[in-house]
Amino acid sequence: MDTTFDLLTLSLLPGVTPRACRDLAARGALADVLARPEEHGDVIGPPARALLSSGAARRRAEDEQRKGAALGARVVGRDDPDYPELLRHVYDPPPVLYVRGRLEAGEGDHSVAIVGSRAASLQGSTLARAMARDLAAAGVTIVSGLARGIDTAAHQGALDAGGRTVAILGSGLDRLYPVDNARLAQAVAGRGAVVSEFPLGTTPQPGYFPRRNRVIAGWGRAVVVVEAAQRSGALVTARCALEEGREVMAVPGHPSSPVSAGTNALIRDGALLVRGAGDVAESLGVELSEAPARPDEANDPVLAALSAESPSSVEELQRKSGRAASEVLGRLTELELANRVRRLPGSLFVRA
Repeated sequence: MDTTFDLLTLSLLPGVTPRACRDLAARGALADVLARPEEHGDVIGPPARALLSSGAARRRAEDEQRKGAALGARVVGRDDPDYPELLRHVYDPPPVLYVRGRLEAGEGDHSVAIVGSRAASLQGSTLARAMARDLAAAGVTIVSGLARGIDTAAHQGALDAGGRTVAILGSGLDRLYPVDNARLAQAVAGRGAVVSEFPLGTTPQPGYFPRRNRVIAGWGRAVVVVEAAQRSGALVTARCALEEGREVMAVPGHPSSPVSAGTNALIRDGALLVRGAGDVAESLGVELSEAPARPDEANDPVLAALSAESPSSVEELQRKSGRAASEVLGRLTELELANRVRRLPGSLFVRA
């Protein structure tokens, strides 16, 4: 077993990738590799060897640990007991993870990634949030990338249920992206963890997000793609999941919808078609928690007409409930005040 400090020292060296770390670890104890870098010149380049020989590499790792602690974060090495077990066995696992929040050993067996388009539709975001909420309520950890759109909805859904969620970043923990999700990141860290494999100070770059996506894919048992355009990053996550033997699921959409082109292609190519949390739970052998029946629902046609997954307009609710528009609007106001209904942009409503 290699110490977290040795893994951190190696990961901070210039030109040493996660794959190079894996290859070096296969040669023996990393402490010996770091002590004799000149023997591994085929992997460790001259600048990195110079840093190791001078002791600067060790000092940099010590400084990184101090900076992380000041941020309320810790560094978790690949051989630490709470490093995600399934992630440890992907082709090129991150040698270290920077973590704000709490990791749970062995949680990969009950973790599912929910990802999708940043430019998500209202329907897609609503479905992702409801799906994550129902799965989290059943004890499933929801993993996503803290991006706008579907990722944000997935984290919010898990938080709605008081469940656990993990956000994987494509930047350093101190360079949160997008910055407008800072409050969400704080909530995620309180209920689960915000995680990055990138050193502190790393700014978001396009090339870092495919690396982030392989971590999302490798964290748990399956990846669910809710919406994705033809060239969406969510499809990279799906591809990584397939390469690591994870199950890939996708929500179908209308053939003319750009944000459904990727998910429809996944289904065509063999991904499991899912319509909501029930399909995901059935595939994974998870039993969803049934919400206790509320006595007013049977006698409330407006509430009965509302869905948690598909937004409805006042006109639709009027048609489904058979009630006048004024009665529907009045009842919606009451339900909003009771936190039973959420109002969405465009005067649309969903069950809370």
